[in-house]
Amino acid sequence: MYTYVTGVILVGGKSIRMGENKALMKLGSKTVIERMVDIVRPLFSNIILISNTPEEYKFLQLPVFEDVYKYRGPLAGIHSALLHSKTEKNFIISCDIPLMSGEMINYLITYKTGKPVTICEAAGYTQPLAGVYNKSILSKAEKFLIDHEIENSDKPENEKKKCRMHSFLDTIEVEMLHPENLDFYSDDLFFNMNSPEDYEKILNTNWD
Repeated sequence: MYTYVTGVILVGGKSIRMGENKALMKLGSKTVIERMVDIVRPLFSNIILISNTPEEYKFLQLPVFEDVYKYRGPLAGIHSALLHSKTEKNFIISCDIPLMSGEMINYLITYKTGKPVTICEAAGYTQPLAGVYNKSILSKAEKFLIDHEIENSDKPENEKKKCRMHSFLDTIEVEMLHPENLDFYSDDLFFNMNSPEDYEKILNTNWD
């Protein structure tokens, strides 16, 4: 169990594409968020959740923190995670990725690098929402969020741009791993559950 790394679950935003709170949807006998906690609990002595509706997750009996910069996308969640974490090193994962494995998480955490962020290029995409983030990028994340807030300040709320993760990652050093040759790897590890169609597909997994 890692004591020097905090496990962070980004519980997500408004789930607009799904049409309901995907974190509380059932996969077998448990909710998605319970499945995510089951994945990280054996690995980390410290686990926190990031959500703007913390009251919905009291039943998990874990610390829950809100975004400082509300509704600005996953970077705002990562910023809040780094702000509230008590460790320099943090494994951050979105609850959209319920097929992630402990083996992949271990691989990311133990990969030797001097860069502050370690993520994968996998399943045909860059995967920033399952990776290792060092607290040293906190000030850069905050500046990025503030700068984009200023850029969007004259727009109506529903037209404001979220701070794109990929744009932020272009401004910092990132260790990009390519795990496809690992014995335990499959594209399904990074399956992103965003829509009702994704949910129907993932229900075919044997959950119980």
